[in-house]
Amino acid sequence: MLDHIPAADLTIEDVRTAHERIRPHIRRTPIMTSDYLNDLTGAQLFFKCENFQEAGAFKVRGASNAVFGLSDEMATKGVCTHSSGNHALSLSYAAGRRGIPCNVVMPRTAPQAKKDAVRRYGGTITECEPSTSSREATFAEVQARTGGEFVHPYNDPRVITGQATCSAELLEQTDDLDAVIAPIGGGGMVSGTCLTVSNLSPETAIYAAEPEQADDAYRSFKAGHIIADDAPKTVADGLLVPLKENTWHFVSNHVTDIFTASEQEIIDAMKLTWKYLRVVMEPSSAVPLATILKNPDTFRGKRVGVIVTGGNVDLDKLPWLKG
Repeated sequence: MLDHIPAADLTIEDVRTAHERIRPHIRRTPIMTSDYLNDLTGAQLFFKCENFQEAGAFKVRGASNAVFGLSDEMATKGVCTHSSGNHALSLSYAAGRRGIPCNVVMPRTAPQAKKDAVRRYGGTITECEPSTSSREATFAEVQARTGGEFVHPYNDPRVITGQATCSAELLEQTDDLDAVIAPIGGGGMVSGTCLTVSNLSPETAIYAAEPEQADDAYRSFKAGHIIADDAPKTVADGLLVPLKENTWHFVSNHVTDIFTASEQEIIDAMKLTWKYLRVVMEPSSAVPLATILKNPDTFRGKRVGVIVTGGNVDLDKLPWLKG
């Protein structure tokens, strides 16, 4: 089992094993481009559209790897987790595919669309206050009561290797990328990207993008150690959690830089992608484009893979609508 393996010991073979395990349960998502966005940024942008997963987010990869890697004995009590949304619904989706229970702790402020999806896939929700401390305390009670296998949203080698399959597909679908950029919260996707790209395309730079109002990964990166905020507030609701030891390993060793964007810059980038890429992406997914626009000298003239992490949006509360 990978759940107790240190992050530093994960290999590209672990990623290939994960890809074979989850292939029946995920989609090989497309790459999309936009001439307008290329002209606007001065770069060639290749958007890896994980918002097209059945569960609407990349997290179905890590969740499926964890769920389908369980022994039959471990699976009998199901799985449990805490999540602001996409991991919760993705774990519920994977558990439903295997026919086992899934209990999730979610902040009461999580988007209704994500809560609805958890229930649609058969998950059971226990709500908590919108802080890391409340989330973890409530989760401890739920796990003690249910006995389910804890699948951490990102600080879990099984999850990291599952997320790593996204950039493995990206490298197969596009040639000679100069850089890859992904949003960062807890760092699961970025860690998986580091694991794959550092092995298969070491000349490709890896960047992370984060909201200014939840910039603990940026500050951690600059300080050289983990800095954790308890309850940040940002429109990018998928990026509220801090780095942990497994994801910090990858960020500190393989990420070239972390860029941040303001709330308005994130909303503006989200509107641009809806209008010119013509796909539904959630605010967290727009953070990379916002930082590309904000740091043109870094990306101009480059071939850049942009990971669109999810598309689970509350359509009644779009961030550019007033009232």
